Amino acid sequence: MNNLKVGFSRVNITPMMGIPMAGYYLSRYADGVLDELEINCIAFESSGNRAVILCADLSGIKQILVKEYKEYISSFTGLCTDAIFICSTHTHTGPIVLKDSDDSLVQEYLKTLKHKMADAAILALNDLSIAKMGYGKGQAPNVAFVRRFRMKDGSVRTNPGVNNPGISHPIGAVDESVNVLRFDRECGDSVVLVNFANHPDSVGGCKISADWPGFVRRTVEKTIDNTKCIFINGAEGDVNHVNVNPKDGYSNELIMDFDDVARGYGHARYIGRVVAGGVLQAYDKVKYTDIQSIKCLTREIHVPANVPNPEDLPEAYKIRDLYEAGRENELPYTGMTLTTVVARALRMIDLENGPDAFDMSLAGIALGEVAIVGIPGEPFTGIGRAIKETEGFEFIIPVCSANGHQGYYPLQDAYDEGGYEAECSNYKAGVGEYIIEQSRELLGELKK
Repeated sequence: MNNLKVGFSRVNITPMMGIPMAGYYLSRYADGVLDELEINCIAFESSGNRAVILCADLSGIKQILVKEYKEYISSFTGLCTDAIFICSTHTHTGPIVLKDSDDSLVQEYLKTLKHKMADAAILALNDLSIAKMGYGKGQAPNVAFVRRFRMKDGSVRTNPGVNNPGISHPIGAVDESVNVLRFDRECGDSVVLVNFANHPDSVGGCKISADWPGFVRRTVEKTIDNTKCIFINGAEGDVNHVNVNPKDGYSNELIMDFDDVARGYGHARYIGRVVAGGVLQAYDKVKYTDIQSIKCLTREIHVPANVPNPEDLPEAYKIRDLYEAGRENELPYTGMTLTTVVARALRMIDLENGPDAFDMSLAGIALGEVAIVGIPGEPFTGIGRAIKETEGFEFIIPVCSANGHQGYYPLQDAYDEGGYEAECSNYKAGVGEYIIEQSRELLGELKK
């Protein structure tokens, strides 16, 4: 017997102009708006238990702010904090949201964001209506690409550039599956939850945009009548939109950017349409399932830090100082290689005095035979695939930047071979495998 209610809300969180923007190792300030940023929220109720998933068009929200926001939402809704799931789409054209920022606009925005989070949860809970849930899977081909490559000289590079003759082959494989949860409600619009793994970094520049996740939502809602769409990103740590060997018209509306990555607003629209196509493949043929209960759990984990070797610190400080002085041209690197070198230096300096380990949370929501697993950062796609293969549930959805945004979680081979993600990760080698292990433990607890 089905026992499910579902609610939905949408709240605008577009920031003020002049606010610092997140996403790169360079300063950018918002000077326009291409499309609005949003919090989309879906609420669930079954057998007296309630939960909400809030997804914001932001690069990521650190764990310290997530905790504050959860407690604030809880005070208005009565939800326990385990039942409040906060994630980000990871757009690179949104504002910085750092609690310790010394920018007055950021501090003003954080106060507004806190209230908007609570508003979204309250409105979604007030919108609860009897519903049935179905799940299915489509495909979004040729819009996500592995961004780590073996070069012909044996080295490994992240985003080595389009048509680079030194490329030998990509390292790893993308996950092109589009996970779809469809909620048909007795009162109000239907709600579609969409999950796909890819970096929302296809726009660039200094104008605010939700990137391709915004296009996914708008395209689905224009295509399927009386439907609202919420998008949650997947395990996207080692994939992005860059096709290093584009053919025919694939390079339309793309312009080469500062880091050897081609970007363009039109390409964000293209990715959004392709992912929305994956939704349409699944939508009419979802497998409906009765929901008799909702279960929410948080699993605290302890992750060793990637502390630097003391002998590497003088060079790290030299790189940092040149970079911050705007003299990075004095370093013998360009493009993404320069970004990697700077990121590695900043990571070492940040961890010079520890900590030796980080505490963080994995989060899970079980809706009958469907489970959602939240990871507080950017896991590699191999982590997402391994979590999906865990026995016990019929359908598992991994979510990045969930209940915290604490950086990259590479797999062992990335530490062995190199590349941007492992060089800048705050965590020791083995973190990816540990995330898989602990996620499976979480899923086992959810299943009990």
